[in-house]
Amino acid sequence: MRTQVAIIGAGPAGLLLGQLLTRAGIANLIVERSSAEHVLGRIRAGVLEQTTADLLDEAGVGARMHREGLVHEGYELAFGGMRHRIDLRQLTGGKHVVVYGQTELTRDLMDARRAAEAPTVYEADDVSLHDFDGARPRIRYASGGTTHELACDFIAGCDGYHGVSRASVPAAALTTYERVYPFGWLGLLSDTPPVAHELVYANHERGFALASMRSPTRSRYYLQCALDDHVDRWSDEAFWDELRRRLDPAAAEALVTGPSLEKSIAPLRSFVAEPMRFGRLFLAGDAAHIVPPTGAKGLNLAAADVRTLARALVEHYAERSEAGLAAYSDRCLRRVWKASRFSWWFTSLMHRFPDGGEIGHKLQQAELDYLAGSRAAQTVMAENYVGLPFEG
Repeated sequence: MRTQVAIIGAGPAGLLLGQLLTRAGIANLIVERSSAEHVLGRIRAGVLEQTTADLLDEAGVGARMHREGLVHEGYELAFGGMRHRIDLRQLTGGKHVVVYGQTELTRDLMDARRAAEAPTVYEADDVSLHDFDGARPRIRYASGGTTHELACDFIAGCDGYHGVSRASVPAAALTTYERVYPFGWLGLLSDTPPVAHELVYANHERGFALASMRSPTRSRYYLQCALDDHVDRWSDEAFWDELRRRLDPAAAEALVTGPSLEKSIAPLRSFVAEPMRFGRLFLAGDAAHIVPPTGAKGLNLAAADVRTLARALVEHYAERSEAGLAAYSDRCLRRVWKASRFSWWFTSLMHRFPDGGEIGHKLQQAELDYLAGSRAAQTVMAENYVGLPFEG
């Protein structure tokens, strides 16, 4: 078999890249190790920067997002028993974010790919990448009891932090930077109305909390927890009780509880791998970088990578130019490091660190107090939250 671009991974990054290439007339095939049902079952973030929402329109998959997504023109910081609103629209000249679940976005992309009759291989075993340092890269995988070999011009590694793409790069060719945070997030999904119309980020002496949502009737809440904590230690009642303690009084009073649809614990880390190109292999999304979810940057960074790569590939095939491909890694990494800085800063501001002591908490309170009273500080925060402009 042969295609122009082989894409490893059928998450949002791989599917979005495939959609952009298909619309540009560039043949592509996606290889995914899990089933389509498993991919759709992943519970992930759902805050889209305006630039990401615009990119979905460009890809022709934004219609349902506009119908069902929740446009947020701000969010709230809770500390000291009060909430302070960050007005995104006012501070950024009219920009906003859209709350739209990653599961729904993935479904839209799958439907579009199916309608275009673009090929996807699910439940692919033993995926391996070959000769991407030369002119004729290949992928091997097993499907239906048969081993297949796919020849291609380029490989896009969109298969996440634990995928085969980055693992296939020689260690000597890769530089990685990592910080593992000394806590995790315990998340709960429930069919209950959100506690507020916008997201509420809470800094509390007992730990961070986030009140989020997927729709007007489905809520997603998070609590900072210990790294060695376990979901089975948390009944629904214990979760709701702890959430009330960490929210401001008005939010705690408005909280509607109910049975959980899902509970899970996720560790937090900052991770960047450089470069993001190795010959004809290009890493995108979580395969190249991870950010803590505090700033909602993971999916948006993946979309930015994919946009840059798609444009570079279109330029290559239309103009036989290597300029975009050559600049891919540097261009992506400039945005990655800025988003990593913001995510690290926001995480450091809102969480209790085990080794921070009382002075750490006092310094956080001072910074939050300054932020609440400074339009300049709020503007910097808002500009980063809605997403920095694309380059080129």
